[in-house]
Amino acid sequence: MAVYILMAIVAYLIGSVNFSVIFSKKFAGFDVREKGSGNAGSTNMLRSVGKGPAALTLVCDILKGVVTILLAIGIGKIADDSVKREILVQVAGVFVVIGHTFPVYFGFRGGKGVATSLGILLLVNWQIGLICLVFGLVIMILTRMVSLGSVLTAILFPILTIFITENYIVKGNYIIFGIVMAAIVIFNHRANIKRIYNGEEHRLGQKS
Repeated sequence: MAVYILMAIVAYLIGSVNFSVIFSKKFAGFDVREKGSGNAGSTNMLRSVGKGPAALTLVCDILKGVVTILLAIGIGKIADDSVKREILVQVAGVFVVIGHTFPVYFGFRGGKGVATSLGILLLVNWQIGLICLVFGLVIMILTRMVSLGSVLTAILFPILTIFITENYIVKGNYIIFGIVMAAIVIFNHRANIKRIYNGEEHRLGQKS
């Protein structure tokens, strides 16, 4: 149990490193949470700071998920046999996204966890990760709504874990993990979902 708790704490602290806040202050001299949608993520970085910092934020947020899962796998290898590696990976994935959403270093006001979740998915199961990536991009291109693509992809993830049982970096059952991850992303997009329902959601390329 101590190993799982340690993993949760470490993952949360890694997730709490919010690159959009760091990069917006460095490149633009302001906190991105004070502009646009107020969200500390790559989409608001794109609208408020620019393409370069937004791309850098996106890559770093994805890598945050990748690094956390790799760390969980490393800890699992040196832990005793009573520690289930697939549970360790799932704990790491959930808590790094929670850290991204509620960062301890930045007043618990973070992003929505989509890019970090993508990094997790690509590493946990590259097949599911690629399917989700392509699906999300298609939805975003067709609707020009990042939020809609993110929410629908979050819903798709646990569904895929039911039918895809191969290519996991650590073998195990990931259905509950998929549901929890989807719930976090959907919860973080609750305001977007309301705007989509009301026909008021901002689209890429649309002037504020």
